[in-house]
Amino acid sequence: MSIVAETRAKNVVSVEDVQARADTRRIPINRVGIKDIRHPVRVKDRTTGEQHTVATFNMYVNLPHDFKGTHMSRFVEILHHEREISVNSFRSMLGEMTSRLDADAGHIEMTFPFFVMKRAPVTGVESLMDYQASLIGEICRGEAHTWVKVVVPVTSLCPCSKKISDRGAHNQRSHITIKARLQEHIWIEELIELAENEASCELYGILKRPDEKYVTERAYDNPKFVEDMVRDVAMRLNSEERISAYVVESENFESIHNHSAYAMIEHDKQPSPMPGPR
Repeated sequence: MSIVAETRAKNVVSVEDVQARADTRRIPINRVGIKDIRHPVRVKDRTTGEQHTVATFNMYVNLPHDFKGTHMSRFVEILHHEREISVNSFRSMLGEMTSRLDADAGHIEMTFPFFVMKRAPVTGVESLMDYQASLIGEICRGEAHTWVKVVVPVTSLCPCSKKISDRGAHNQRSHITIKARLQEHIWIEELIELAENEASCELYGILKRPDEKYVTERAYDNPKFVEDMVRDVAMRLNSEERISAYVVESENFESIHNHSAYAMIEHDKQPSPMPGPR
């Protein structure tokens, strides 16, 4: 050992690890960890192969009743193992996190903007649309599940308004949210297209006059309540063998009310045997 290293070693003061103390309240914690930390990621893209973006991470583990605290710095250390997180490294992070933190259960969410190049329906002019997507991983006693979530902005037109009005019908922007538990790989773009196809009309970044005419008439010819949209999306998800469970939501940001209309369907085709945290 060098003289400098030996001097430093002698000067190191032993610091108690307070969080390692035993806790006597006998109350386990379901989730403890860190929220809203940003990190570069690479996500799969059906058209170009992959996208480079920045995700916001939430990382949690369970804490047994006799542990006073968890090691918060270890979450960040695990995240910083790679300069840029990929889908494959995301999956391996779950096992590493529960192992390093001595936990039975773990949960990681990464939420990021996802971009799709779209063509206007008549003129074909191209523009980027951005969507909020999430990759969610859960592990409990060695059994892991992966969920994909996407929030898709669309247009909805009210069937009742169309029926009772002499001219026109009120429409609004809506958000269809799909959260799907995967059995096999599925493209984020597939979930986006599924949601857009079951709305009154999809959205575009750029529309010329012929395109605007098309989307206006498309929505008018395809009116849907918030209930219609979640049911129609659910029917599509029921027939998708790559998805074992889902939650589908629709929120209409009403144009003639100062509130939103909302509907949700949750369905587990194969109930998970995953046990709860100890």
